Amino acid sequence: MPSAMKKIIILTLLGICACTMLMAQNNFAVSYAIAQPTGDLNSFIGKTSFRGISFDYRYTVKDNIAIGFSASMNTFYESKPKDTYTVDNISLTGKQYRYSNNIPLLVTGTYFLSPEEPMKPFVTLGLGTMYSRRNTDMNLYTVELEAWNFALQPEIGVQYELSDMTALHLSLKYMQGFQAGNELKSAQSFFSLNIGFAFY
Repeated sequence: MPSAMKKIIILTLLGICACTMLMAQNNFAVSYAIAQPTGDLNSFIGKTSFRGISFDYRYTVKDNIAIGFSASMNTFYESKPKDTYTVDNISLTGKQYRYSNNIPLLVTGTYFLSPEEPMKPFVTLGLGTMYSRRNTDMNLYTVELEAWNFALQPEIGVQYELSDMTALHLSLKYMQGFQAGNELKSAQSFFSLNIGFAFY
């Protein structure tokens, strides 16, 4: 993982932790993310990703309205069988290994349908950016494409209270990263199922 990506993740986590410590009426969710690529990303890698994690911070401004921040990372991988492939106008024969790393960083707004009940359905809309990096490895060659995309992420989910401070968290997100950049020009998109815990 490049040092720039590591810095982004570390700064994001530090920011979320600082917000959690300084603010009351907060809701911090940590989830394991399973993602299914769509669109151009699905054409590049068709396999479901089981390598994902999501962090969601929400600060309650009214009983049923919260604003916050979302950061996640989803890694997609697929190997292609031995064949002849053309990469950058060069034809090579062998197995091909494909990777795609996606890191959305979003500001979010959330509406809770029944905030006073143990079962709390919610809808969220996130706006921000997504860093995408795509690698194609074959023999001794590698092709890497990067982009920072404007990103939009609707989400539906539910939190079920286990105690005054903890809840089960389940949600479905759709990430849409729009066309951007001179390298990875196509829009990148995927669904993610997020399963974890929320802390109040």
